[in-house]
Formats: sequence, C-alpha cells, structure tokens
Amino acid sequence: MNAVTLPTPVHADFDLSAWMQRHLADVEQALSRWVGVDAPAQLGEAMRYAVLDGGKRLRPLLVLAACEAVGGLHAAALRAACAVELIHAYSLVHDDMPCMDNDVLRRGKPTVHVQFGEARALLAGDALQALAFELIAPAEDEHAELPAAMQAQLCSLLARAAGARGMAGGQAIDLASVGLQLSEDQLRQMHRLKTGALLQGSVLMGAACAGVSPGTRAALAEYGAALGLAFQVVDDILDVVADSATLGKTAGKDAANDKPTYVSLMGLDGARAYADLLAAQAHAALARSGLADTRALSALADQVIRRSH
Repeated sequence: MNAVTLPTPVHADFDLSAWMQRHLADVEQALSRWVGVDAPAQLGEAMRYAVLDGGKRLRPLLVLAACEAVGGLHAAALRAACAVELIHAYSLVHDDMPCMDNDVLRRGKPTVHVQFGEARALLAGDALQALAFELIAPAEDEHAELPAAMQAQLCSLLARAAGARGMAGGQAIDLASVGLQLSEDQLRQMHRLKTGALLQGSVLMGAACAGVSPGTRAALAEYGAALGLAFQVVDDILDVVADSATLGKTAGKDAANDKPTYVSLMGLDGARAYADLLAAQAHAALARSGLADTRALSALADQVIRRSH
C-alpha cells in the first residue's frame, strides 16, 4: 500500500493541548464525583482504581468535540463523555482477566484483578457498566438538563456500541480468531466492532446532544468509523515498535498470543500507510459535514495517528 499525502490540517491555528487540558479537567472532576461513591465492600475502591488517574480519555474528548461542533448541550455531553469512558474502563477490566487476555499491566499499574482479586474485578466491571447508563438516564431530580428524548437516544447509541453488534461482538471474534489467518476484510470487521464501534459511538453521542441533519450525522459517522479503525491500526503498530513502559501495558502481547493484526497482515510499512489513508478519510468526512468548526475533531484525528502510546 502506497503512502498517503495528508491534506493541510484545517486546525493549524487550533491549540489542541489547551483545549484538551480544559476538557480533561472537567472529565476527571466529573468521574471523581460520580464513580464508586458509596459502593460497599471495596467495590467503590476497585471501580475508582479502574477509572481514575490514567488513560488517554480519547472517547470522552470525542464526545465533547462533536458536541461543540454541532452546538450541543454541554451538560449532556459531559455525562455522555463519562458514560462512554466507564464502558471503556469496564471492558478493559474484564479484558485483562485470566479468562480473556490474562494481562497484569494496564495504564502503567497492576490490572484490577491483580490488585483486588478476580471476583471483585468482575463486579467492578459490572458496576461500571451499569453506572454508565445511570449517568445518561439519571434520577428525576438530576435530569433537568437532559430531555427524555435525548436520554433515550444516548442510551441507544451507547448500548449498540458496547453490545453484541459492537464492542462485545468484536471481542468475541477476537477470541475466536487466535491462531487463524484472517483476510483484510475479516480483520477490518473485527476491529470495526471491537474498537471502532465505541469510538464512532462517542462521536455520535456528542452529535446527539443537539439536533443535526441526516447528512451531518452521516458524515460524522464516517469520520468516527475511519478514526476508530485508524486507532486500532496504530495500536497494532505500537504493539510491535513501543516498549511496555511507553505503552503502559504489556508490549508484544499480540504476537506472543498469535493474534491476527494489521502488522502481521500488511507488514509495518503497509500498516502505517493504511493508518494515513484512514486519517485522510476522516478529514474528508469532516469536510463533508457542513459544520462550521471541526478543528477539535480534526486535531484529534491527527493525534490518533501520531500517538506513541
């Protein structure tokens, strides 16, 4: 696959670092306020350990960036941003357990089941998943800022992205594919579900915090799909070229477990070229969205390609 020349960024005058710092502070404060409060018997401690003080928070940032692009309701977007991060965190807790990937390192520290035991880790993941939906469908005395129709749409988007037609389905394909030779189409479908669905869902949840035209929604869905696949391609590359200290998780696990990856299918140079192609597709989708300001979404797409962990 030939290298792709990326277009001149539309976010050249956009300070992504300052934008991220502001929004990450909001997300961290909200997560600290909502996660594990009053949970009994060390469950809250395990939940907070799984979520706080670590992670790239890409999914919450995509929710907030999409909400800003469509002029949506920030209070709803903040709840949605935290909800999608809780789904992501719960999936990592379960994915690291011995019955799945059996990993001992996550975000630069021992995994939850190593720290708290398998049973409590399982329950912490269950509780995080439930809390995600509680945040976007809160009790009546808390939901003044979230219209009922918006709550329903956010719940639907998150459930679809996380379930059998999304993340969980992709994880099932992943487990069934160890040691197998997958075609490019099969590998793409697995990762569209396993990784891409929740990233695309993050974008669509941000857009759901306002009313948007079908054309705009379709363009944002295309952006999210390209970004989600690019994220996984880069993940496969980093599993080969980065070390565990940089990644914050065990490097080389895919090859050691004989898992199909974009690097094993395309080679390192081919995978890098494919990541560039997907980034170009993401930018092209934003250009078709009809939105006046997509600088944050554009900058986040480039950050996904350039990341080192």
